[in-house]
Amino acid sequence: MDFRKTMLAAAVMAAAIGSSSAYAQIAGSQPLSVTVEQSQALLEGWSVKKSVLGKPVYNDDNIKVGVVRDLIIAPDGSVSAAIVSAGGFLGVGVHDVAVPIASLDVRKGNLYLPGATKEALKATPAFQYAKVQSPPKPKQDDIKH
Repeated sequence: MDFRKTMLAAAVMAAAIGSSSAYAQIAGSQPLSVTVEQSQALLEGWSVKKSVLGKPVYNDDNIKVGVVRDLIIAPDGSVSAAIVSAGGFLGVGVHDVAVPIASLDVRKGNLYLPGATKEALKATPAFQYAKVQSPPKPKQDDIKH
């Protein structure tokens, strides 16, 4: 299965799970688990934790240029970028860069970033996480008893 399609499927599922909590749930009206079709898709997919995060990224010359540290999910639910750590040793001098998910290839179970070098990744501006505020606390009038 294509890496981008797999990541997109994972992102859509995560977005669906995350967005379902925004609506009131009525006992017995919502499924507690995935459907049979969704279950089959899960069996054919990848675990991001086991198969992507922490995995090396190679260039076309099979030289390790970095490691996948995170995946960024866009507001529309698609996987937009992989955060690749280029350089550093034991967490010191780490340089994280955002790589468009469409730029990554999967070959024989390994991740490739064609044309990349450690030097080119280190020369790319470092990725900075957005300062996400916690959700606002509900007003007393909004709380239903």
